[in-house]
Amino acid sequence: MNDTIGYILISAGILFDIFGCIGLVRFPDVYNRLQASTKCVTLGTILLLVGVAVISGIGPTSAKAIICAMFILITSPTAAHAIAKGAHASGVKLWENSIVDKYAEEKEN
Repeated sequence: MNDTIGYILISAGILFDIFGCIGLVRFPDVYNRLQASTKCVTLGTILLLVGVAVISGIGPTSAKAIICAMFILITSPTAAHAIAKGAHASGVKLWENSIVDKYAEEKEN
Protein backbone atom coordinates (compact mmCIF):
# COMPACT_ATOMS: atom_id res chain seq x y z
CA MET A 1 0.00 0.00 0.00
CA ASN A 2 2.82 2.42 0.88
CA ASP A 3 4.52 1.67 -2.42
CA THR A 4 1.36 2.53 -4.36
CA ILE A 5 0.92 5.84 -2.52
CA GLY A 6 4.59 6.61 -3.01
CA TYR A 7 4.46 5.92 -6.72
CA ILE A 8 1.33 8.07 -7.08
CA LEU A 9 3.13 10.95 -5.31
CA ILE A 10 6.20 10.51 -7.50
CA SER A 11 4.05 10.45 -10.65
CA ALA A 12 2.24 13.62 -9.55
CA GLY A 13 5.60 15.25 -8.83
CA ILE A 14 6.90 14.38 -12.27
CA LEU A 15 3.73 15.81 -13.82
CA PHE A 16 4.14 19.10 -11.93
CA ASP A 17 7.80 19.27 -12.95
CA ILE A 18 6.82 18.77 -16.60
CA PHE A 19 4.18 21.52 -16.36
CA GLY A 20 6.76 23.84 -14.82
CA CYS A 21 9.20 23.15 -17.64
CA ILE A 22 6.51 23.76 -20.27
CA GLY A 23 5.60 27.04 -18.57
CA LEU A 24 9.25 28.01 -18.49
CA VAL A 25 9.43 27.66 -22.26
CA ARG A 26 5.98 29.02 -23.17
CA PHE A 27 5.42 32.05 -20.94
CA PRO A 28 6.21 35.48 -22.40
CA ASP A 29 8.41 37.28 -19.85
CA VAL A 30 10.84 36.70 -17.02
CA TYR A 31 8.27 37.17 -14.27
CA ASN A 32 5.74 34.71 -15.68
CA ARG A 33 8.49 32.18 -16.34
CA LEU A 34 9.77 32.61 -12.82
CA GLN A 35 6.28 31.99 -11.46
CA ALA A 36 5.88 28.82 -13.51
CA SER A 37 9.25 27.43 -12.62
CA THR A 38 9.01 28.24 -8.93
CA LYS A 39 5.50 27.11 -8.10
CA CYS A 40 5.25 24.02 -10.27
CA VAL A 41 8.77 22.75 -9.81
CA THR A 42 8.73 23.39 -6.07
CA LEU A 43 5.52 21.41 -5.63
CA GLY A 44 6.73 18.74 -8.04
CA THR A 45 10.05 18.27 -6.29
CA ILE A 46 8.41 18.17 -2.87
CA LEU A 47 5.95 15.53 -4.09
CA LEU A 48 8.84 13.50 -5.48
CA LEU A 49 10.72 13.66 -2.18
CA VAL A 50 7.64 12.82 -0.13
CA GLY A 51 6.99 9.87 -2.45
CA VAL A 52 10.54 8.66 -1.88
CA ALA A 53 10.06 9.05 1.88
CA VAL A 54 6.82 7.04 1.78
CA ILE A 55 8.36 4.25 -0.29
CA SER A 56 11.54 3.98 1.78
CA GLY A 57 9.69 3.85 5.11
CA ILE A 58 11.06 5.07 8.40
CA GLY A 59 14.82 5.45 8.18
CA PRO A 60 17.67 7.67 7.10
CA THR A 61 16.55 7.92 3.46
CA SER A 62 13.11 9.23 4.36
CA ALA A 63 14.59 11.63 6.91
CA LYS A 64 16.94 13.05 4.27
CA ALA A 65 14.08 13.34 1.77
CA ILE A 66 11.88 15.24 4.25
CA ILE A 67 14.76 17.55 5.22
CA CYS A 68 15.45 18.28 1.54
CA ALA A 69 11.73 18.94 0.94
CA MET A 70 11.62 21.44 3.80
CA PHE A 71 14.77 23.13 2.48
CA ILE A 72 13.26 23.46 -1.00
CA LEU A 73 9.97 24.73 0.43
CA ILE A 74 11.80 27.54 2.23
CA THR A 75 14.50 28.48 -0.27
CA SER A 76 12.78 28.22 -3.66
CA PRO A 77 10.09 30.91 -3.13
CA THR A 78 12.60 33.14 -1.36
CA ALA A 79 15.07 32.87 -4.24
CA ALA A 80 12.32 33.52 -6.79
CA HIS A 81 11.27 36.66 -4.94
CA ALA A 82 14.86 37.90 -4.85
CA ILE A 83 15.34 37.19 -8.56
CA ALA A 84 12.08 38.98 -9.46
CA LYS A 85 12.95 41.98 -7.29
CA GLY A 86 16.45 42.13 -8.83
CA ALA A 87 15.08 41.85 -12.37
CA HIS A 88 12.62 44.66 -11.71
CA ALA A 89 15.30 46.83 -10.11
CA SER A 90 17.59 46.35 -13.10
CA GLY A 91 14.85 47.44 -15.51
CA VAL A 92 13.53 44.20 -16.99
CA LYS A 93 10.14 45.11 -18.45
CA LEU A 94 6.93 43.23 -17.86
CA TRP A 95 4.98 41.67 -20.69
CA GLU A 96 2.97 44.33 -22.56
CA ASN A 97 -0.35 42.68 -21.57
CA SER A 98 0.48 42.60 -17.86
CA ILE A 99 -2.16 44.29 -15.74
CA VAL A 100 -0.55 44.99 -12.37
CA ASP A 101 2.98 46.00 -11.41
CA LYS A 102 3.14 45.86 -7.63
CA TYR A 103 6.85 46.71 -7.49
CA ALA A 104 6.28 49.93 -9.45
CA GLU A 105 3.35 50.82 -7.19
CA GLU A 106 5.53 50.15 -4.16
CA LYS A 107 8.28 52.35 -5.59
CA GLU A 108 5.82 55.24 -6.16
CA ASN A 109 4.63 55.22 -2.53
